[in-house]
Amino acid sequence: MPTGLRQTENVTMPLASSTRLRAPETVIHKPFDDGESVLLHLETETYFGLNRVGTRMWTVLTQADSIGQAAELLLAEYEVEPDVLRRDLDALIDQLLQHRLLVMQETEQGAGGR
Repeated sequence: MPTGLRQTENVTMPLASSTRLRAPETVIHKPFDDGESVLLHLETETYFGLNRVGTRMWTVLTQADSIGQAAELLLAEYEVEPDVLRRDLDALIDQLLQHRLLVMQETEQGAGGR
């Protein structure tokens, strides 16, 4: 089941569950003691605040091998219906991609050396 969204010509399209997301080198993530955090894109000067759950989603998304794996990890941590979690995760991914605070990196399935 796909998770994540991609904005293409004002049409939101689902991302593949196998898509890996990462933070560009131009993004600084600053966590705070209360569990919240901020993201700052150094080139665009975009500033984005995250609450505790958003911070956890960011952390899992940037460390997981795929969006699907991130969703599974978050489902194990939070008492939430899978559809609700996916909707909230999709919305966050969509915002972060639009502001270039995350970038997509397709996973290499079955790739041998070149």
